[in-house]
Parts: sequence; C-alpha cells; structure tokens
Amino acid sequence: MTEQPDRSEADDFDGIVEAETDRDPDLAVIEAGSRTLRTHGGVPQGEAVPARPADPEVDAALRAVETELAGRWGETKLEPSVRRIAALMDVLGEPQRAYPTIHITGTNGKTSTARMIEALLGAFELRTGRYTSPHVQSITERISLDGLPIPAERFIETYEDIKPYVEMVDAKEEFRLSFFEVLTGMAYAAFADAPVDVAVVEVGMGGTWDATNVIDAGVAVVTPIDLDHTDRLGNTPAEIAVEKSGIIKQGATVILAQQPVDAAQVMLKKAVETDATVAREGMEFGIVGREVAVGGQLLTLRGLGGEYEEVFLPLYGAHQAHNAAVALAAVEAFFGVGSQQAGPLDIDTVRKAFASVVSPGRLEVVRRSPTIVLDAAHNPAGARATADGLTEAFGFSRLIGVVAASADKDVKGLLEAFEPVFAEIVVTTNASGRSMDVDELAALAVEVFGDERVVVEPRLDDAIEAAITLAEEEDEYAGAGVLVTGSVFTVGDARLLLKRG
Repeated sequence: MTEQPDRSEADDFDGIVEAETDRDPDLAVIEAGSRTLRTHGGVPQGEAVPARPADPEVDAALRAVETELAGRWGETKLEPSVRRIAALMDVLGEPQRAYPTIHITGTNGKTSTARMIEALLGAFELRTGRYTSPHVQSITERISLDGLPIPAERFIETYEDIKPYVEMVDAKEEFRLSFFEVLTGMAYAAFADAPVDVAVVEVGMGGTWDATNVIDAGVAVVTPIDLDHTDRLGNTPAEIAVEKSGIIKQGATVILAQQPVDAAQVMLKKAVETDATVAREGMEFGIVGREVAVGGQLLTLRGLGGEYEEVFLPLYGAHQAHNAAVALAAVEAFFGVGSQQAGPLDIDTVRKAFASVVSPGRLEVVRRSPTIVLDAAHNPAGARATADGLTEAFGFSRLIGVVAASADKDVKGLLEAFEPVFAEIVVTTNASGRSMDVDELAALAVEVFGDERVVVEPRLDDAIEAAITLAEEEDEYAGAGVLVTGSVFTVGDARLLLKRG
C-alpha cells in the first residue's frame, strides 16, 4: 500500500464550508492552492452542469441562499413524517396540485430514469419540471424546467418567495423544515409558477414519508430495489419495498422494473390495496433486443402499446437499457397507451428523445488518452451494474479505480463489486462531510484487494493524477482507463476538477 506524505493545513481544501447539506457551496475551492490537473485529451460533448453565476451579485445571493439552507437539517437527518412539508404546501396554496406528476422511487437508476422520462415528455411538446437529488455540482440542478436547471436568479427568487411561508411553518413546528423539505417546496412552487404541463419527481429516500410524497401521482415508477439506507428503510428488499410502495396512490398506474421476488410481492399487494394498475418489466413491457453501439447502445423496446425498433441510447450499460424500458412504459402510461387502447407513441419522436438523453456522472467519459470515466455508483448493486457496463462498452486492458465513498454506505460491498475489474485502486476522499476517512477506506481496500493493489492519496486531485500515472506507466497498457467512483459527491468534485482542468 503506497501512501504519500501528509500536507500542511495551508495546502488542504481551504475554505470548504461543511454543513448538513454535505455539499460545499462552491466546489471550486478544491482547486485552491492546488495545481491544475494535466489535460489528457479532449472533453466529449455532453450536458454542461451549471457553474457559479458570472454576475458577482447573483453569485453572492446564491451563496447566501445556500448558507441559509445549510443551516437546516441535512438530507441524512430524517424524521419519518410528511407533516411539515404538508403544512408548507397548505400555506403555499397546494402548488403540487397544479399539474400532473410522475413519481419515481427505487434504489438505483432513479435519476437516469427521470431524465429519460423528461426527454420523452419534452419531445412530445410538453413543458416539464424535474426534481432530482442529490446534485452533481450545482444545487440549481435539482430543479429543472424544460430539461435545464433553473437559472440561479430564478432559484434565488423562488427561495425568497416561499421564505416567509417557510418561517411561518417553522414557528409552529417542533422542528424546523429540513434542507430537503424546503427544496421540495421550492420545486413544487417553481413548477406551478412556470407553469409546467407535467412534473417528474424523484423521491429523496424511501417513499411513504419522503418529503416529495405530498403529490398524488397518476404514474408511480419503481426502479430496481436493493439494499441501501438499511438503517432507515429496512434490512431486506421486502422491508425496503414497504416504504417505497408508499408512493402508489389510489387508482394509479405502477411501472415496476425487474425486482427481487419479495420486493415485487410487496408492490403487487400495495397495488391491490389501492386499486392500481401494474405494468411489470419482463411481462407487459421490456427489452426485446440490445446491441452495443458507438457512443452507447441500440435498443428494441417493447412498450405497453407495441414495439419500438432502432432506438439509440447514448448511455452505456445494460442497466441503462432497463431504465429506458421503464421510462418508455411510464410515458406511455401517462398518455394512456395500453389502458385506453391507444396505439404506440410516434416512433420518430421516441427515437429523437432517447438520442438526446444525457446523464452526467453515469458512466460519463470526461477525458481521453487515457480514458477517464465518472460514475456515481455508491452501493454494491450500483457498483455491479457499473462494472458490467464498463466491461461491455469499453474493454479496457487495465482499469485503475479512484474511490471515495460515504462512511454510512456498505463500502466493503462496494469495493468487492469492483474488485474483479480494478487492476489497482487509489483510495481518497471527497469534499463531503460524509466522506469515509482515507485510512479507514484504505484498510477496507487492503482486505479486498491486497496491500500491493492499493494506493492511498488523501486528496482527490492527487488521486486522479496517481491513477493517470498508473494507467500510462507501461506501453503494454495502451488500452488502460481510469474510473472515478464511490459517491455522487466524488463524481461532482472530479467533474469540476477534470472539466475545468
């Protein structure tokens, strides 16, 4: 195990404001006092994650909002109740009732699926609002209109508009509204103000008592359920499914991805109790064919209304193909395809929509020579899907992993999932207060990989440099690559470093 000498405090992550949001208001501070990463090839085309506002006054105002939000309960401190968010919706005039919604829960794939649903709805000329979490780089990413994060100015205005009502609820409750509850209120208010034709809403955690669950979604989507947040949601897929089934409302249509048997049984039981209609992947819809293609994959999907051939998806991995099948069925259900004998959606529009999909931080290539890939896998199931996707789409002769993970996750399980595909691993930290101590992570990595395959670099920029060096060190590894993973926070930090570098 190789470890670099400790750095002085002056050479550390100066200026980081760690709060309960777990996210520094300006991740550019991780470059302060640090050399810029070497440029290795061009940056591929893709969605530009919003940077800090160019206007100093707007930037200062956004920082002020972020600081106020950071003073509230963070996303990892929860009370299993929707009482406070319901009170906020009440004083705001129930903005979440102003538009139909598609609600998404599950363990992995929620954000990518939400982005695909949003792209499909937008292609059919509907104005969309999308609420997802956590963000990769900028807090404004969480609330999107028409496929784009709302501008910083609008984010600030929305916060200032609802702030008096937030304070009104705070004064009446035992505990103030949390960070996530206020953001959820902002999203629902922004969507009503736009106004949107339909909102695509991803749960923060669970379902029944998640802050987003003050909507009555006509379409409930459940992506694959696996073990995550076991301290809060349960220790088996079935126990976790009980919480997640709470988004299924009376008379809704449930789009159910492939699930463990016990989780599926819970969902079907809930559907019966609520008189909901269920469409199951592998039964009513699914993947007919899939081929690896340059820049992604070519799919044939079976939807609720028929087959959709030659659909290009510019994302890697079988898991993204499954997400696409789920997203297509969700949009079909929203339009009444299947239940009202409507025919399939227009194939050209479907193809155009899927071809436009981007999902930052999900097997995202950000550099070439060597190829550097970012992926937000943060639990064993996500890591296995990522490892399979890498093997299928890239075929690296040698892969170096850069891993920084949150301490509250199943980190050993994550490392075990990556062990078969990593030649060596560089363990490090990210700018989150939840980041596992690098020595603790190194100890786990040695258990899984052995001492000789583990390198320790406390700083992420140094870790990426070390991985690049390992990938380039021998000519025989001309096909070597680097994967930066372990957390959404890790991907956000790395994306900032690499795309600004």
